Amino acid sequence: MIEVPSRCPWGLSPDIYAAYHDDEWGYPVADDVRLFEKMSLESFQSGLSWLTILRKREHFRRAFDGFDVERVARYDEADVQRLLGDAGIVRHRGKIEAVIHNAGVARGIVDRYGSLASFVWRFEPDPASRPVRLTWEVLRTMAETPESKALSKELKRHGWRFFGPTTAYAFMQAMGLVNDHVEGCWCRERAEKARADFRRP
Repeated sequence: MIEVPSRCPWGLSPDIYAAYHDDEWGYPVADDVRLFEKMSLESFQSGLSWLTILRKREHFRRAFDGFDVERVARYDEADVQRLLGDAGIVRHRGKIEAVIHNAGVARGIVDRYGSLASFVWRFEPDPASRPVRLTWEVLRTMAETPESKALSKELKRHGWRFFGPTTAYAFMQAMGLVNDHVEGCWCRERAEKARADFRRP
């Protein structure tokens, strides 16, 4: 009998979810391209399931030039029309235009803070503020936190669109600003070690 690893309940299936859970979610990221991609995809996910976006992620990457901030910031109306005609992504004009606009905002943040990572990681919570024992029941009540509210508010002040406190917290979970693998999940210790070894920007 093959032993199935214990995972966070949301990461049990399908296979694409399990792989994302095991290999990406909760591990710290300092790469600006990955951070901007995730911020953009979280904006597209609003009102949809993350599974929908995950299944379209490779197509999103091709459609948005790998989420290269400089390239996306230069998109014009012709690019908007191209994207609106692309069935491989979520064809929502407001969200498409927001990603293009946000790329311009990201350039300004990089100019001011040195990198998008340097800006984002300023909002990492104090470990002492985290639950002592993180269970699935506890995690399900944590749609937003003071830090995600602060991140959302500061991004909004810079002009960022489609990134409220709940979206900000989902981003923080995915990019390893917090370790929200629940107790008993085989990835929790691995993610914690990755965070301990991680050099904050």
